Amino acid sequence: MGRTAGRDPEQTRAALLDAAAEVVRERGISATLDDVARRAGVSKGGLLYHFASKHELLLALAREWLERFRVAVLAAVDPADDAPGRLVRAYVRVSVHEALDAAATRDALVLLAHLSSVEAITDLARADALRWQEDLRADGLPQDVLALVLAAADGVSAQPVWGMEPAPQELERLRDRLVALTYAEG
Repeated sequence: MGRTAGRDPEQTRAALLDAAAEVVRERGISATLDDVARRAGVSKGGLLYHFASKHELLLALAREWLERFRVAVLAAVDPADDAPGRLVRAYVRVSVHEALDAAATRDALVLLAHLSSVEAITDLARADALRWQEDLRADGLPQDVLALVLAAADGVSAQPVWGMEPAPQELERLRDRLVALTYAEG
């Protein structure tokens, strides 16, 4: 099978990453390149053109998920907000917003759990977490406020994994309260 009609290389790459996410969620990292290629509607050779190995595909998938979150947070920074904690507020808004879609959150966390069994991906995630830690600490909030707000935002974003699906109004109130804490005097 040649290049998939109607798709440019970037679209094909995106389709492969989407297919990989689906297949890994369903079968874990034991999923094969054939499974991914079939799901994306490309040949295995077409997949290997974009990703030389399963390891490379899994790393690219993890990078994409981590980068997608970073881009969403940076896009959520309010340009009119110049008070300390503006990045933290964006992080909270994105984390709580993602928790509103419980099924998507569950899917993302299941995928990330499977991917975290690959040592190179764990290293990648650890480096990303350290980068977030550095960026958020430099955002100007007192450390205790930062720790409390991040723990709550991260915790609420993981609730769907455990079957907890707070009402949207509950999540919006929590988001607003966490954001308000970032403005409180330390």
